[in-house]
Amino acid sequence: MRHDMKTRDSEENPFRFGGLAFDDAFADREDEVDELTRDIRNGQDVVVFAPRRYGKSSLVWASQRMLAADDVLVAQVDLMTTPTKERFAAALAVAIYEDIASPLGRVKERATSIFRGLRLQPTMSIDPESGAIGFSFSTAREAADIDMTIQQLLELPASLGADRGRRTALVLDEFQEIVEIDPHLPKLMRAVFQQQPEVSHVYLGSRRHVMARIFNDENEPLWRSAKPMELHRIPAAKFAPFLVRRFEESGRTVEAEAVDHLLLLTDGHPHATQELAYFLWERTPNGETVTREGLEAALLALLRAEDARFTLLWEDLATVQRLLVQALAAEPGRPYAKSYRDRHSLPSAASVQAALRALERRELISGEDAEYRIVEPFLAQWLRRLTRGGGVRG
Repeated sequence: MRHDMKTRDSEENPFRFGGLAFDDAFADREDEVDELTRDIRNGQDVVVFAPRRYGKSSLVWASQRMLAADDVLVAQVDLMTTPTKERFAAALAVAIYEDIASPLGRVKERATSIFRGLRLQPTMSIDPESGAIGFSFSTAREAADIDMTIQQLLELPASLGADRGRRTALVLDEFQEIVEIDPHLPKLMRAVFQQQPEVSHVYLGSRRHVMARIFNDENEPLWRSAKPMELHRIPAAKFAPFLVRRFEESGRTVEAEAVDHLLLLTDGHPHATQELAYFLWERTPNGETVTREGLEAALLALLRAEDARFTLLWEDLATVQRLLVQALAAEPGRPYAKSYRDRHSLPSAASVQAALRALERRELISGEDAEYRIVEPFLAQWLRRLTRGGGVRG
């Protein structure tokens, strides 16, 4: 056995996709991290718009790292996991306990004592393996009971921080789900949050049209209550140096044409760029060069890996939705226009409108000023191959 060099199996791929991008794996966004960090430090409420897999959660994590040096405590709740008010209250309790009360109280018994004044008392449990404390609330007999409990929980970050002279922040991820949990919750939140100028409330959302209605409609309680921040795709001029550096630091040289074409394929989509770079790195041995030919092989391998997911998605679409995504894969643009519908043999404007709304709800497409595109670059690639009859199965 050779011991004089690092073996292929011992190498670690420097690209990350599917989860949070930590430290060096987090590409660009320095300006956004600095801006969000300053806003949270100042107690400013912020709403972050971006499609899924654009790095919203990684952005918050990077900001948290910087805020920790200033003793700012940040609690985060993912509303995608809280379909009921009781589940939402439980997730709030866990986040407040883990991220605010525990660092302040140190002793678990003292930290959990903050919940004794709640209208509804939570049931506490301990995970036998991790030792983590969980909370649950039984279904309230009166709606007012769970509403008051949520209000009391939302008041805790401010009161806990004030007791110890520490700034706090509450991050609400996938915030568009709030209207599904209870459309009256935004009104309750506004009543609490406007009394907390020292607490930053950060709302992350991926369904742009829903988030826009919540924060931009003057009839909604949270209208203009938070500073907007929209994450865009990362420009090639910023993404290219990151890719080259990550390849070269792991022993691979890079053809500029390969990186340029990779970014042309992904159009700076953060998750897609990292995913394709991951597959490309795996197909480029240590000491060799990243090439355009290797990129084509990596793309095909990626599409094969995603084929089952894309196939299930395709099979779940109605006929007009299928026609529409095929058209948008071939030509992003204005599906309402008669010329566009004629070019792609689409049905009436009314049918196209219904399909657009359904696809937006599923976050498969995004649009602004009547211009629509498929959110995932590789879904568009897969659809183009499907339309040509080639497929990706080997």
